Amino acid sequence: MTDRPSILVPLRVLEGEPLEPGVVDLLSGARVVLLGYYEIPDQTAPGQARMQFEDRARNRLNDLEAQFEDADAVVESTLVFTRDGDETIERVAREEGCVATLLLNPAAAMDDVLVAVRGDRVIDRIAAVAGGLFDDGTTSVTLLNVARGDERVPEGEAFLERVRSELVDAGVDPARIEVRVETARRPIRKIVEVSAAFDAVILGESDPSVMTVLFGEKSEQVAERFIGPVLVVRQPREPEEENRPDGSTQ
Repeated sequence: MTDRPSILVPLRVLEGEPLEPGVVDLLSGARVVLLGYYEIPDQTAPGQARMQFEDRARNRLNDLEAQFEDADAVVESTLVFTRDGDETIERVAREEGCVATLLLNPAAAMDDVLVAVRGDRVIDRIAAVAGGLFDDGTTSVTLLNVARGDERVPEGEAFLERVRSELVDAGVDPARIEVRVETARRPIRKIVEVSAAFDAVILGESDPSVMTVLFGEKSEQVAERFIGPVLVVRQPREPEEENRPDGSTQ
């Protein structure tokens, strides 16, 4: 089996965000890091928030972790009370060595997954994630490259064939990989349009900051309009200093 990709699943733990069966199925081949976080209001002291909410938050996180009992995933969980959820997500992803972050949306099944790729920087990571999640031969993967109007479609086809080879090398059944090139003036809109026919979508991070990808305009458009989970594959980070306070308490 391909090495398990480490995937961060951030949840606003006290807001009742669910883990649908399809999400558990999607992550069955992964090392899953469940991040339950609660953003502390400015007027509330961290100690007060912990005293008031920690037991309820921990019980909720334990219930979510228990949903993986019958899956093949390796699951870890952490609970954080924080002033800044975005910073906490980035910090935990970095500290845990996560190669991707999952944006939760409902998913009943995981039969067909769309992988939208444009640049070279995360091809190896996308292949590693796909190989770890889809090497059991039960999920079909469609590789999508959306070329802008002034770009050449044959170049997109050659690029996707390279990506396809990477996925095959990572353990994905070649019979279950399709390649698709589209042309659009606004690629993100085309990705959203195409994604409607799939159970989940995997996107390569287009900006060095995961917060921009998770909460910025492009991924926000996809996550809000797509009915299934969105897996954002992170770009490699340069070594960073560890002590970058985000106001969180664990």
